Amino acid sequence: MSPITRQFRDFLVSLRLTVVLLTLSIVLIFWATLAQVKLGIWGVQEKFFHTFFVLETIPGTGIPVPVFPGGYFLGGLLLLNLVAAHVYRFRLEWKKAGIQLTHLGLILLLVGELLTSLLQVESNLRLDEGATQHYSESYRINELAILDTTNPDYNEVVAIPEAVLAGGGVIQHPRLPFQVRIRDYYPNASLQMRDQVPGAAPALATAGIGPRVAVLPLPPTYKQDERNAPAANIEFTGPEGPLGTWLVSPLLGMPQKFDYAGRTWEITLRFRRYYHPFAVTLLKFTHEKYAGTDIPKNFASRIRLKTDDNRQDREVLIYMNNPLRYAGLTFYQASFEGEHTSILQVVRNPGWVLPYVSCIMMGLGLLVQFGLHLAGFFRQRTAP
Repeated sequence: MSPITRQFRDFLVSLRLTVVLLTLSIVLIFWATLAQVKLGIWGVQEKFFHTFFVLETIPGTGIPVPVFPGGYFLGGLLLLNLVAAHVYRFRLEWKKAGIQLTHLGLILLLVGELLTSLLQVESNLRLDEGATQHYSESYRINELAILDTTNPDYNEVVAIPEAVLAGGGVIQHPRLPFQVRIRDYYPNASLQMRDQVPGAAPALATAGIGPRVAVLPLPPTYKQDERNAPAANIEFTGPEGPLGTWLVSPLLGMPQKFDYAGRTWEITLRFRRYYHPFAVTLLKFTHEKYAGTDIPKNFASRIRLKTDDNRQDREVLIYMNNPLRYAGLTFYQASFEGEHTSILQVVRNPGWVLPYVSCIMMGLGLLVQFGLHLAGFFRQRTAP
């Protein structure tokens, strides 16, 4: 083994590296906890934990620079440190079984958190009593939906992610007979009628409701109880030239319609939809309060779940701390509006079971290691 390889190995399996990484992790968590007051839980996750480096902008320039290692960097290096130390330092011995089991549990916990951060998808399912829905909607992520509504039996939908809108440029989708050009994009904005905003800048929109609406940019929000309302001016261009520019935003509500190439189109900027191979119908929503107060005591949703292939058609009661697990999804009773509208949180997390398994492994490991030491202590006390 070359000296450089040996130095790298010793660095990777070093207990000193473990202590440094744990110390930096504590600092990162403390910093993120303080920042959560302004950024909220989503902003903290994106800035501190779901990144390799924490970025701060240089005052007066807007240029981001790395100032501290992020969660992916610290967690990934700690995972490599634990695996390398486990492989290189530990031997399969009964007296060290507890330590090995505890380390394996910690490694599994880090892997589970990585899978959760990369693969977990959260959305909401908002239902009025008697309503049926095949999809859930994201709470924060948006998409530009362009629908061909010519056929009365179904709509053909082309969905463009919000990240593509933020990047700007021109999009030519094979299912669209025109190009989509993003003239501008605002991650968060409010809308007002143009005649109510003196001195508003000239409108970029030339079609739909856009020419009558003024866009007022707002700083993005990351608070858990607030949503960003993006806005964008989208220009469509066919072979014969520009077709017009439309202002789109979730605040506009109803889609905007236009005709082109013998077909009827709708355009809307909406929360991203996740379609499912089953339908959910809200049969009854129950909202109980503590007597004499408005404090929720219990709220529950009786739903009907029916798959598209008709193999399943059953009723399920979802209430607080009693979710429905089906097809890799978990449906939680999250909130409600009024007396007849239920809001279910829909979570897809392929690694949801790993934290439970890892905690059991670490608990058993500590119990085994403590038991072995305790048994050895009693043997020494009772030895002649």
